[in-house]
Amino acid sequence: MILVDTNVLLDVFQDDSQWAKWSQDQLDTALLTDRLAINAVIYAELSIAYSRIEDLEKVVAGTSLKVEAMPREALFLAGKVYRDYRRKQGRKTGVLPDFFIGAHAAVQNCPILTRDTAHYRTYFPGVRLICP
Repeated sequence: MILVDTNVLLDVFQDDSQWAKWSQDQLDTALLTDRLAINAVIYAELSIAYSRIEDLEKVVAGTSLKVEAMPREALFLAGKVYRDYRRKQGRKTGVLPDFFIGAHAAVQNCPILTRDTAHYRTYFPGVRLICP
């Protein structure tokens, strides 16, 4: 399983002029050897781009993505990593989704296809990243 980060999907869904081709190529390549997945956090982040759940459901159904449940171990790990981030004076408030995604990948021992690597590399160094 490869977790596909929100930014990669939005690149393709919104035909981003800079990243759509790279993201689509990575998705196509990944599908040759593995299955692609998102979790509830990625689903929630994707929902921002759609006004109706039916529209998002249609887009997800038209892909090879499977929505995977996040194991409790991943939820627990995300909380601990977030606590460590805050103790180190981390001030950004939008990092918790990355910690959920990173913890999910860490617990499931699967890579993340992403363009946003900073938090993953720092807090989940054992997770393999597929990135530019």
